[in-house]
Amino acid sequence: MSRMEPIVPQLRVETPRPSAAGPAVPPTKVAARSVSVFYGEKQALFDVSLDMPEKSVTALIGPSGCGKSTFLRSINRMNDTIPNCRVTGEILIDGQDVNARSVDPVLLRAQVGMVFQKPNPFPKSIFDNVAYGVRLHGLAGSRTEMQQIVESSLRKAGLWDEVKDRLNAPGMSLSGGQQQRLVIARAIAVSPEIILMDEPCSALDPIATAKVEELIDELKANYCIIIVTHSMAQAARVSQQTAFFHLGKLVETGPTETVFTNPRESRTQDYITGRFG
Repeated sequence: MSRMEPIVPQLRVETPRPSAAGPAVPPTKVAARSVSVFYGEKQALFDVSLDMPEKSVTALIGPSGCGKSTFLRSINRMNDTIPNCRVTGEILIDGQDVNARSVDPVLLRAQVGMVFQKPNPFPKSIFDNVAYGVRLHGLAGSRTEMQQIVESSLRKAGLWDEVKDRLNAPGMSLSGGQQQRLVIARAIAVSPEIILMDEPCSALDPIATAKVEELIDELKANYCIIIVTHSMAQAARVSQQTAFFHLGKLVETGPTETVFTNPRESRTQDYITGRFG
């Protein structure tokens, strides 16, 4: 199969060995270094530095308007589409700055998939929704190969058994939870390395939310996942690392269990316990 050339060099990283202090931390996949974001004269994000491991889920939590989604959109340069938006600092994927002139944003967004708050299937069939990016990047050499990619992606998204007999039906005919899993299938069909999720369950009912959370847990074996969520319970369930944002600043980050049970900062404690937010 013809594969898309990676936008960044693949660096060989030695897997850390477990130590007496605890299990090894996965190697860093995405690293933010002193990232600030401005919308015109207004500064929305202040000097954020954060390491996000591969094959792991990092949850970004904090009250509305604190900069979580702004930071998330900086990773795949979605902020480029906003007039007067300016990003400073570095966001590194495998050591390469995504804002370098040599980086093609279209290829970057294939490497870094995005799932939004509301399910957004294209006005196409279920099959064509998943096949869209594969066709765009020329990743399938034949119709058979395309069918294999679509089936594999739908299986990874936990949707194949529910739609295999109606692949020509409109994607928008599915339920909300199924649509969100279809969008995830569409994202992983182009073999990304990173999946960004911006409140992926906020528009879903509890049953659909549980299915998407189960899917996230399965996908982390192969992807670096970064999720914005307002749900403290969801962050605790799905993530291994949590980063707390407040007023555009990164207040605290660490293992999820530690952040939730023994936070270093009083603002983190106050937010988690519901004193503000």
